[in-house]
Amino acid sequence: MKQYLRQNRIITDGAFGTYYAQKYNTLELPELANTKYPERVKEIHQEYLQAGAALIRTNTFAMNLEALSGEWEKVRENIVEGIRLARTAVEETGKQAFIAGDIGPIGTGEAEEYCDLVRIFLEQGISVIAFETFGSLEEILPAIRLAKEKEATVLVTFSVNQFGYTNRGLSARKLLERAFSIDAVDGLGLNCGVGPGHMEKVMQTIEWKEGKLRIALPNAGYPRRHRGYLLFNNQPAYFADALKDMGEKYALDIVGGCCGTTPDFIRRLAEITAVSRKREERTVSVEDKTQPQRKSKAFFLDEEGRVKNKKLVAVELAPPFNGEDEQLLAAAYQLKESLVDVITFPDSPSGRTRIDSVLMAAKVRRETNIAVMPHICCRDKNAIAMRSLFLGASINDIHNMLIITGDPIPSVERQSVKGVFNFDAVGLMNIAKEMNEEKMTPTPISYGGAINQGRRNLEVEIARVRRKMEAGAEFFLTQPVFSSDSVARLRRIKEETGARILCGIMPLVSRRNAEFMKNEIPGVSVPEKVVERYPEKGKKEEGEAIGIMIAREMIELTEDFADGYYFSFPFNRVYLLDKILKQNDEILERRSK
Repeated sequence: MKQYLRQNRIITDGAFGTYYAQKYNTLELPELANTKYPERVKEIHQEYLQAGAALIRTNTFAMNLEALSGEWEKVRENIVEGIRLARTAVEETGKQAFIAGDIGPIGTGEAEEYCDLVRIFLEQGISVIAFETFGSLEEILPAIRLAKEKEATVLVTFSVNQFGYTNRGLSARKLLERAFSIDAVDGLGLNCGVGPGHMEKVMQTIEWKEGKLRIALPNAGYPRRHRGYLLFNNQPAYFADALKDMGEKYALDIVGGCCGTTPDFIRRLAEITAVSRKREERTVSVEDKTQPQRKSKAFFLDEEGRVKNKKLVAVELAPPFNGEDEQLLAAAYQLKESLVDVITFPDSPSGRTRIDSVLMAAKVRRETNIAVMPHICCRDKNAIAMRSLFLGASINDIHNMLIITGDPIPSVERQSVKGVFNFDAVGLMNIAKEMNEEKMTPTPISYGGAINQGRRNLEVEIARVRRKMEAGAEFFLTQPVFSSDSVARLRRIKEETGARILCGIMPLVSRRNAEFMKNEIPGVSVPEKVVERYPEKGKKEEGEAIGIMIAREMIELTEDFADGYYFSFPFNRVYLLDKILKQNDEILERRSK
């Protein structure tokens, strides 16, 4: 195939799946036809070959354990039959054509299963492996390298929307830049997601480099749904003209079609596309997108952009469960008088509905002009919604965020409410990092992450902190500390990573409050000896005094390494803040600088 490409452009087949559904009026998974209706599969391959395709993909795109309910032998049988049918189709037509083993995304994203699929193709003598319609790269890297070890040609294509982003929120520009750096990838490009017009616009953002085959396989256009079927406009002439121009402009090596492209589309493309060619000069200029000078508004920076020379103070205010926000706003004004650095707002912790953290932050920002930081969890929104949220927050002068994976939905509600969880905190941080590079001008997002120092395996938590820092996290808020053991674990995380850490301080206000946190809030470790310091039926003032004392003890224990403190007050009792800090002259002195 590589030899052929030195003098020729390859035209692939079109979309087997959508054509199969249209041709046989069925919603059944097309890959199942390999064993149920083999003549149908062979016939479709032959139609594409007769139309002019020089590369056909096996009818195996969605063939995996998820598709066959975990029955691996049936998966293997189906793929082997799919390979046989593709070969038979080529032999019977007498056409010169290449066959690629086709692998699409697996819902579970298990890297080892991708490797197992590759092994089947390699064992059957397939020397071209096509990974198509992916939204990220990392989960298929082991399979890509496995294929390359056996000297297979590896093609990888990503699916993006009209704005150039995958369903994981990653841009085509970044993904292809990453793929260009991987020696095991022979060819890369885009497929599915968009029609040729939008794909050409996305192509403009990519810095094409030498050494890799270039691929474009757009959809026929955009579908409409009718009685469960996806129907595409039948415009093969427009599709072919647009793809021909794209192929010449970007010196593409492999062109063809994805969803909605029937043999008519491929026939028209083959009729007007110059297949034999000399190698064009393959330099494509990328639009100059020089960014204007940007200035961070991170809460830990002063007006000159320097890190504040003091212990930072962040205070959490929990948005209410209803529409009554007067008490929260009163607390926010009080915190402004206390000169806190930032007010944070949790994002429906424990999966229970509260006022949206970003909208609450926006109102407090407008009312008080204090720095605000909503928590953003991955539970409720997909990548598109998250990106929109970041942009909307920015224009409302919200430039600090705490990015967390988030608590799951309570089991009692899971029948009617579904979590999204397209990614974890690190994945969302990578989206924020990319947006800072491409969209967030003139003010980038400053975002941080959470530290769970109580995790049983501290090495895992240290590694996760490092991953978050690599993804752009500039600070960390920790779970509340209540013991010297918890402090020691945080000190080690600081020594190992150098992260900017704001230690969690939660002044518990009663024995009942302490017992509740100890027994019902996951991730918060309250030692029994802390609970015992509170009287069984103490007065409010007694409980608060003990909470203040313990908070001060934890501040003193962390003074040597903490960059600041993250206060969370039960029942939003923020008036306790000044009582805590006024008992610690050193912290007050640092805050006054």
